[in-house]
Amino acid sequence: MSDAPARFPVTNTRVVVIDGDTVRERPDRLVTEEPMEIRVHGPGQEPRPLAVTMRTPGHDFELAVGFCVTEGLLSRPEELASAAYCLGGQGEQLYNVVTVKLRSPVPADDIRRRDLVTNSSCGLCGAASLDDVERQCVPVGDGPVMSADVVRALPERLRDAQSVFERTGGLHAAGLARADGELFVVREDIGRHNAVDRVIGHAFMAGQLPLRDAALVVSGRLSFEIVQKAAIAGIPILVAVSAPSSLAVDLGRRLGQTVVGFVRSGRANVYSHPERIALPAPASVPASG
Repeated sequence: MSDAPARFPVTNTRVVVIDGDTVRERPDRLVTEEPMEIRVHGPGQEPRPLAVTMRTPGHDFELAVGFCVTEGLLSRPEELASAAYCLGGQGEQLYNVVTVKLRSPVPADDIRRRDLVTNSSCGLCGAASLDDVERQCVPVGDGPVMSADVVRALPERLRDAQSVFERTGGLHAAGLARADGELFVVREDIGRHNAVDRVIGHAFMAGQLPLRDAALVVSGRLSFEIVQKAAIAGIPILVAVSAPSSLAVDLGRRLGQTVVGFVRSGRANVYSHPERIALPAPASVPASG
């Protein structure tokens, strides 16, 4: 199931730069955004559309499989038969359709109840209601304890691993880290939730789920859909450069996840289950003479 990029994550363009009173034209690079249709089927079934997501090309099979995992269609690696491009399309649609084949038939209701269109900023695409999403989630296990220093270093480590961001700017990233802070997989995408689905899809196909001993670090904010995706993957610690939403914190508290936000400039806010963070000892105050 190798999915070496058939399209490129970076698109060349030209831009007119206005700098004070100076105007000049120069080449520039943009992050590529293209639609990808995910189809799914089991034995004896025709492939049926599950979702269309706007994504940055690359690691498309991880994205498709990860989406199926976080939508509850896959829970164990042996349930996955294959993931492949549908190469019957022409022109712009070539390599923009991925078919996920399961080893068991897919109930029609599991497809009908999902919306078919999402975009780069929305990840809560496949649930008819919040109750549908939360029923897929169970509380995570105890998980590891990470030092505060490791947590505070994670966003910079993630940023250093963002090769496409380095060339284009506006791009999200998600990474999986061990308790010592080592990032063992990093994926980028124009959509926050897509980046998360990619790392979960990678871990699923590697037989690493549930990710009980890992932390998820994201380059942006933590929203409800990202917390629930992490819970489905069994991830106990979530770290973000920006703020979590109120619903994200509430879900993290109820599912036993440690939610850490505003991790920047040596600071971090722990919103839920701080017992997984080894806090530094408070500085001693010299006795007054």
